[in-house]
Amino acid sequence: MQDSSLLGALAQALLAGEPTVELLVYRCSCTLGKSWRWVRPLALRYLGKFGTGTRPRHRDVVQFLRNDPGFQSARSKYSDELLVKEVLTAPQEMQPAAAAGTWDVPAIDSPGDLAKWLGLDPGELRWFADLKALGYKRSGEQLRHYHYRILAKRFGSVRLIEAPKPRLKDLQRQILLWILDRIPPHPAVHGFVKGRSIKTFVAPHVGQRVVLRMDLRDFFPTFGGVRIQNLFRTLGYPEAVADLLGGVCTNATPRDVWNEVAADLGPVCVVEARRLYARPHLPQGAPTSPALANISFYRLDCRLAALAEFAGASYTRYADDLAFSGGEGFEKSVERFGLHVAAILLEEGFAVNHRKTRVMRQGVRQHLAGLVTNQRPNIARRDFDQLKAVLTNCVRLGPVSQNREGRPRFRAHLEGRVAFVEMVNPNKGKRLREIFERIQWPD
Repeated sequence: MQDSSLLGALAQALLAGEPTVELLVYRCSCTLGKSWRWVRPLALRYLGKFGTGTRPRHRDVVQFLRNDPGFQSARSKYSDELLVKEVLTAPQEMQPAAAAGTWDVPAIDSPGDLAKWLGLDPGELRWFADLKALGYKRSGEQLRHYHYRILAKRFGSVRLIEAPKPRLKDLQRQILLWILDRIPPHPAVHGFVKGRSIKTFVAPHVGQRVVLRMDLRDFFPTFGGVRIQNLFRTLGYPEAVADLLGGVCTNATPRDVWNEVAADLGPVCVVEARRLYARPHLPQGAPTSPALANISFYRLDCRLAALAEFAGASYTRYADDLAFSGGEGFEKSVERFGLHVAAILLEEGFAVNHRKTRVMRQGVRQHLAGLVTNQRPNIARRDFDQLKAVLTNCVRLGPVSQNREGRPRFRAHLEGRVAFVEMVNPNKGKRLREIFERIQWPD
């Protein structure tokens, strides 16, 4: 029998079922047709390497067997007798990591079960997951799962909005509702979390002696497809199921999406954007992306929260905005602290947008996520005055005169801005609401 067949069959035996010594020994013995003395020590070494973390991939187990001295010695000694008598074909079972054992996520043991759970046939599931990145190679809007919109940012950078088409969006919402929403977020996370908001994000930093604000570059596209697949394996899903779930929630952007804006952005910017978005990543615009980003960032949140606690500071995060604050002791070391934060982020694959890094002491206006935090959370005076002027002009001149950007839902846009002020500062919000209610909207 070929060496690859033996390794593959043993790897499948080690991966299948609950990872206990007795079960691993039993499955390996069934596979080989004999209870070898060296199998139990092999099972113990396997559990020592993979037993406490995320379920390994099949290829990782094969590599483990290739590099294991005990197995290699046995294979050399009993080369004529080591044969595969039975290949275990039963689907792998749910094997959540220790931390995920209490999370109430649905058990899905095979790609067929996943297709039924999503209301698809297996072919449709493979098409939506697109693990071979065929959508990246296809030309033609009808064959793609996303609509694309490119927004120019300051300093020559871009943001790509990738909006899933209705059917894929429904699949992602189901994954969000029944899987991702059941995973508890880190206490420091306030973006896209039920019961938390920008107001709770800035609350720990109000009235502090110094506030450090940092921003991450290319937040969503930095989360690669492999990272997302690993997350689903951490939840306990078998490799084939985790890969498909990750495929449904990630996207590789076709190169020709950038053709229309190439002249406006410049060749260097376009090359960097194509490279960044070409690999599978979290699409900004998919309903699952914020939750997946928060969950995938959990390890980093733990590291940053521990670093802040050691420095006597508070830490919160709202998507790609990081905020730290503290008293006199933290103020003395805040610049050096920022370098430590940047180094940790770099270790984990993220980069700081240094143009947006701010150290704000009490003598200046301290602001986070558009809110002033010096004494209490408040709307910046300039933002309040501008919105008040727009509302007043809508009353005097009509709302059409103020819709200079041509927003199709201008009324909802203004009402959302007023509601935001009401949440932050009810008194100011009440004044704006009174003006808003006097606007005469066209039929």
